[in-house]
Amino acid sequence: MEFKHYSVLLEETIDNLNIKPDGVYVDGTLGGGGHSYQICKRLTDGGRLIGIDQDKDAIAAAGERLKEFEDQVTIVRSNYSNMKNVLQDLGIEKVDGIVLDLGVSSFQLDTPERGFTYRSEDAPLDMRMDDRQKLTAKDIVNEYSEAELFRIIRDYGEDRFAKNIAKHIVAARKDKPIETTGELNRIISGAIPMKVQATGGHPSKRTYQAIRIELNHELDVLKDTLDDMIDLLNEDGRLCIITFHSLEDRIVKSNFKKNENPCTCPSSFPVCVCGKKSKGRVVTRKPILPSEEELEENSRSKSAKLRVFEKHQEQ
Repeated sequence: MEFKHYSVLLEETIDNLNIKPDGVYVDGTLGGGGHSYQICKRLTDGGRLIGIDQDKDAIAAAGERLKEFEDQVTIVRSNYSNMKNVLQDLGIEKVDGIVLDLGVSSFQLDTPERGFTYRSEDAPLDMRMDDRQKLTAKDIVNEYSEAELFRIIRDYGEDRFAKNIAKHIVAARKDKPIETTGELNRIISGAIPMKVQATGGHPSKRTYQAIRIELNHELDVLKDTLDDMIDLLNEDGRLCIITFHSLEDRIVKSNFKKNENPCTCPSSFPVCVCGKKSKGRVVTRKPILPSEEELEENSRSKSAKLRVFEKHQEQ
């Protein structure tokens, strides 16, 4: 199956990167190479792109798509949490821009055997972004305690029926292991009132999101890497991040604000004495959202938000 991924907020992201023709850029979630392709088109011979992704199918697809720029492109199979080490290994200290598109690719959603989507009934419960990882969604569903399942569905899925869903999962697996998306869908459906299902969208959506986030450590990776990415930027370099749910967006918004104004002194102090210096400015006071035209082309763009931070010398 061909690797497909609609590059969300593509024009807006490229515009906000302020690409320098001879600059060095990192696409930390390479996917099908959509954002990277547009970056490469704007680079001269002195420019360079580093593409990082942990999905082997993405690596293969992006390599093919970016073949015409092969002298300027380096593709590394890794998680963007390792960006600092990846760049060090390549002899790169600073870059002029970084982009992250944190969405699940269309390929991942539309390939049943990847187990990402609740719309398939017979797919294995997998959901691994990196198939070198041993733990799968099936392991979480069948081995996590009821309390652990409740926690992740409540915190990562923000589902008000989290307690009942966890209870139903634990009860069902006593008879046999839960192995497919269809089995899990039926269990979740049985835990949510029908009147809610009639108006609240697919009943499994939030639980699948929660399991995927837990399995791939998505929020922890994001939280732990943002400061490093800002530190990797050259003066006037920009970090562009596209999020797809409120948990990710909250982390990015909070981190950007902290890096713009890290001072912890009480507001009553006439001058700052904590010594913490600003690393730059938040370019997007409000997130950039998809246009009506984009929403018509790709309904999966609906929840996307782009936030941008620009690096300045600490002062």
